[in-house]
Amino acid sequence: MVGGKQEVFDDCEPIFKALGKNIVRVGDIWAGQTAKLVNQIIVALTLGALAETFTLGTKAGVDPARIFDAIRGGFAGSQVMKVRLPHVLEGEFKPGFKIRDQYKDIDNALAAARELGVPLLLTSIVHEMYFALKVAGKEGWDHAAIFQFIEKLAGIEVRKQK
Repeated sequence: MVGGKQEVFDDCEPIFKALGKNIVRVGDIWAGQTAKLVNQIIVALTLGALAETFTLGTKAGVDPARIFDAIRGGFAGSQVMKVRLPHVLEGEFKPGFKIRDQYKDIDNALAAARELGVPLLLTSIVHEMYFALKVAGKEGWDHAAIFQFIEKLAGIEVRKQK
């Protein structure tokens, strides 16, 4: 996700390709940062939705691993689900992308949205969930620990049944 003038992008493209594989110029200066904020909102909201829905399914007595098997290839499936949910099902919350970083990115997105006059209602709710986890001392945990926020409210853990 790159923002800048086309000619500067073209000059720097070999460097970008050395650093990553999916290089997209999304527009002028700051467009790359905006695309990153959009991406982080989608990741955060997806994790929040996964936490709520898989907690619901688990509380209803359905093995969350079976739910995952049933929906991961369908319309509700996502890369976030495929990468993070297996770790949640094992109870592993070792840091990948940390809560403190997810919180910061959402905070930046909310600030940009306020400046542009765009209400981000769902993002605000997920932001508060990450804030609660941060205050609880889990800021260094993986951002999928948002599951633990919902699990605590529901009184059940989303783990695969043995």
